[in-house]
This record gives sequence, C-alpha cells and structure tokens, in this order.
Amino acid sequence: MQEVIHHIKSKEAKQFVRAELEFHLKLAKNKWMSKGLTEADAENKAVEQMGNPIHLGRQLNNLHKPKVDWILIALVVIVMAVSFLPIVALGYTGQIMMNKIIFVLLGAVMVYGMMIMDYRKLEKYGWLFYLVGVLILLMISYFPTAHSGGHLLLKLGPITIESLQAIPFFFLAWASFFNNRKLKVWQLSVLFLLPLYLLLNIPSLSTTFLYLMMGFIMLWWSQLSKKKVLFITIVPLVFSMIAGLFLLSSVKAYQLDRISGFLYPEQYANGSGYMYVRLKELILAGGWFGTAGNKEFIQAAHTDYVFASLTYYYGYLLAALLVLLLSFFLVRMITISTKLNDSYSKLLLIGGITLYGCPFIYNVGMMLGLLPLTSMSLPFISYGLMPTLFNSFLIGIVLSVYRRKDLITSQIG
Repeated sequence: MQEVIHHIKSKEAKQFVRAELEFHLKLAKNKWMSKGLTEADAENKAVEQMGNPIHLGRQLNNLHKPKVDWILIALVVIVMAVSFLPIVALGYTGQIMMNKIIFVLLGAVMVYGMMIMDYRKLEKYGWLFYLVGVLILLMISYFPTAHSGGHLLLKLGPITIESLQAIPFFFLAWASFFNNRKLKVWQLSVLFLLPLYLLLNIPSLSTTFLYLMMGFIMLWWSQLSKKKVLFITIVPLVFSMIAGLFLLSSVKAYQLDRISGFLYPEQYANGSGYMYVRLKELILAGGWFGTAGNKEFIQAAHTDYVFASLTYYYGYLLAALLVLLLSFFLVRMITISTKLNDSYSKLLLIGGITLYGCPFIYNVGMMLGLLPLTSMSLPFISYGLMPTLFNSFLIGIVLSVYRRKDLITSQIG
C-alpha cells in the first residue's frame, strides 16, 4: 500500500487510491478465504493478485492526475476578453475601464479558487449555505437601505448586497438537500417556500425566476422518486394557474400597460413599448458589420442591454459569434454532466447549467423582443462585479467537478 501511494503525486488521489486498494484487497481476501485458505494465505494471495506495486503506482498516478478542462478555461479567457468590447465601443476610460479590469481579474481568481477546491467537501455544509442565503434575504427584505429598479438593496459602506448574491448559497444548499434521501417532501417544500416568500417580498423578479428554475430543474435529478417529483412539479403549477385567474381582476393599470407594451410595442411606442421599439431599431441599424464611430445613446448599454449595444456597434456577425461562444459553455457543461456517475456532482452541474443558461437565453430573448424586459445580465459580458463573480463561481464549480470526476468513492465503485 505504501509503495503504491508513494508513486502518486496528487494528495486527493492518494486518499482515493488508498480507499480503493483497501476495498479491493478485502474483496480478494474474502474470496480466497471462502475457498478454504487461512487469513494470512488469503492476504498474501490478494496482495499477489494486485501485481507489482511500483508499476501499479505509476499507472494509478497517470490515471488519477487532477484533470483540467482546458476547453472551458479557453472559453472563459476568450469571453472575458470580448467583455471589454462594449467598454471600448462606448469610449469609457478611466475609472470604468479600471473597474472592468479589476472585475475580470477577480473573476479569474474566483474561477481558479473554486477549481482547486474539492467540491465534495461542500455537500456536508448544505444547511449552513441555506441559512446564509436566508439571512441575506432577511436582511434585504426587512432592513433595506436602498432601492434599485423597484427592488430592495442593502448597502454596507462600499458593499451593496442584493438578492442575486443569495442564489449561489441556495444552489449549494439544494444540491446537498436533493442528494439527501432522509429529507421528506414536506420538509423540502418548507425549505423551498421560505426563500421564495422572501424573494417575492423584496421583490426581484429576475432573481425569483432564477431561483424557481434552479429549484425545479434540480428537483428532476434529485434522489426523490419520479412520482414524488411529478407531484411536486404539477401541484404548484395548478395552484399558480388558479391564483393567476383570481388575480386577473386585481391587475393594476400600469401592469396592464407593461403587458400591452410588450405585446404591441409599436402601438405603445411613446410609453411602455418605447424600449422594445428602441432596441429593435438599434439592432437593425447595426447591419452585418456595425456602425463604428456613431455614438448613439443606449440605456444600460454596458449592463442589461449590452447585447443590443454590441450588435449596434459591431454588427450581426459579432452578435452571432457571441451567441455561439456563450452557447459553447452550455454544450461543454452538458457534455461533462453526461460523464458523471456521482449524483451530487451531477446535481451541481445541472444547477450550474440552469443558472448560466437561463440568464443567457433570457437576455438574448428580451433583446430580440421575444421576452419581456427585466433586469437580467448577459453572462460574463454585462458590466458589474457581482454578475462577473456569479458566473465565475459557476464555471469554477464545473471545473472542480471535472478535475475530480474520476475520483469516485469506493462504495460507488
């Protein structure tokens, strides 16, 4: 055992190989003892079966080297470089450019830090992550110090805390909860509804949407039976439809106006439909190669509406390449998830795919007028520290899973 372990460089792999060797040696020993050998002879036979320890150690070292997904890392580097284009096109220099550089560097640190962290150690802290997420929402909901876009914020000096910052904690918590067979359906329901209530109380529609999508999609990869999963999915949908019918009569005029602006933007171009018409004009004006040199005013040009500004300044060709580039992240994450046998790692990948994919698809959809406008950033491209760290965290988790995807526990083996 010591000779084999001596030839393995990875500390994590050493622990894994030791457990695997002990497991297989015990199986072999029991097999020989069942054939009538004494315990000592059975142990010798089991060890003999394993072969040369030096050769075995070298083989296992090559097999269990920590994996690095260079494809995903290359995508992160490229997309972070592309994220500077809106800043350049808009002519921002000085503090905004410096902030952008700092955000990208911090994002890179987050990706690397999460990659080298052993994601398997996070599972046992599910309850702690849940409590931290709830605490963040409670502070924002009941002790807000600022407002932005109609929802509440909490400012602590230079630090701004918003509801989106609670989502990574709930993401880790639900990966742990859904991998726990001991939790009952009613317990999971209560745990899910409390954050939902707090999010609706803030309110932040984009964060609430992400929380709901993450929860229900991860639910389908949980340890619950498919009958229970189907029941948990259908019942809320039915109640939501019934509640929606009752609430139709209480819809306020400004809410109807927003709906009408989305459905018929040209008819409401001077009111709620203005931004839909404006975004359409900007995207159409971009052409294939953009309108370099023209400095049109575009609202939230480097944040929520960055896709429209990129299309306007750089054209359809760059916009199509950007969509393709961001889609590669999804394709890569889905590919990795299909190679996993461990339920916890698969839950993390499914949650990561959801939290990355939903904002990406929604942001592009609302820029094209297919979805209502809301505060939803484009992954890695939108300006801001929290969106950058949020997506870097997700990619770092994926890289951590990929790095250890071959280190499966002996019980699973």
